[in-house]
Amino acid sequence: MATLIHELSGQTWFIVFMAIALFGGVLGAVHHAEVIAHKTGEPYGTLVLAMCITIIEVSLIISLMLTGHDGAEVIARDAVFATIMIVINGVIGLCIFIGGLKHYEMNFRNEGSISALAVLTALATFILIMPIVTVSAPEDKFTRSQLTFVGITCFALYMAFLAFQTVSHRDYYLPKAVDKKTDINFHAQKPSNQKTAISVVLLMLSLVVVVAMAELLSPAIEAGVAAVGAPKTIVGIAIALLVLLPEGYAAVRAARANRLQSSLNLALGSALASVGLSIPAIAAIAIIFHLPLTLGISELNMTLMCLTFFIGALTLVIGRTTRLQGAIHLIIFFEYLFLSLVP
Repeated sequence: MATLIHELSGQTWFIVFMAIALFGGVLGAVHHAEVIAHKTGEPYGTLVLAMCITIIEVSLIISLMLTGHDGAEVIARDAVFATIMIVINGVIGLCIFIGGLKHYEMNFRNEGSISALAVLTALATFILIMPIVTVSAPEDKFTRSQLTFVGITCFALYMAFLAFQTVSHRDYYLPKAVDKKTDINFHAQKPSNQKTAISVVLLMLSLVVVVAMAELLSPAIEAGVAAVGAPKTIVGIAIALLVLLPEGYAAVRAARANRLQSSLNLALGSALASVGLSIPAIAAIAIIFHLPLTLGISELNMTLMCLTFFIGALTLVIGRTTRLQGAIHLIIFFEYLFLSLVP
């Protein structure tokens, strides 16, 4: 009995240490991402954190697939769906609600945000719904040729969006106006090239720490899920939450500073990068190594996703938000979490 208590105590301290390291990695990632964003300006700055996290997230998913992790064939599906629900309902909802409490009403460029949501809707439909309605493969899977085509089209669509966002219509993703009295970035001097280069390196290291801690914590999460008898999809949700911590924290900070445009750029950009880059890479690995890959979601999750995109479109089409819209998204997010536990 004493030995068991000692082992449990040791595991508890290990989990606490991992959680502290994870939080430190999140704070470090957000700080260095903000340095880079201040140097490059919008929307390039918000793309940095999204790209880095996506690369490391893909590495994490692929490593789990290659090692034959239990339920490896649905990890990509659960991670992508969880990312969409967390970003649109959780992160954006929290940003709008907290920003609304402090600033009453916030404005943003609806041209860019609604375009990003349209691309995300198409990507999510290609990846998560098409496997259910196609008839060439059994159940909720793609054939080899279908998976190849979907991977190529998702990558092409994301590249098209990236060109739209950063080249042809960059002004759609810039704030409408800058309040020189309240925006500290207006008065702050831009960091030097040396400081920016150091922040790039430290950002990558911080993100590695975040994902490494998330991977180390995943066995404890799996054990907890198994202990309470919850569905295994909760593991994917928990890992997605941990990986999205840096972006979520940075987005909420921007909203509190009345920079909702930056929050939306960061949140939607992270979801687009996660879907548009991760699925092509994972599809390629699955084809090369002949790994099973399940992408189709259930009817319940399909309903939640359709509701999310519909409400998201209503929120972003106006160009201004209040805390009511944030509350709606948060309630949908809590509904998603509850139905994931009790499907």
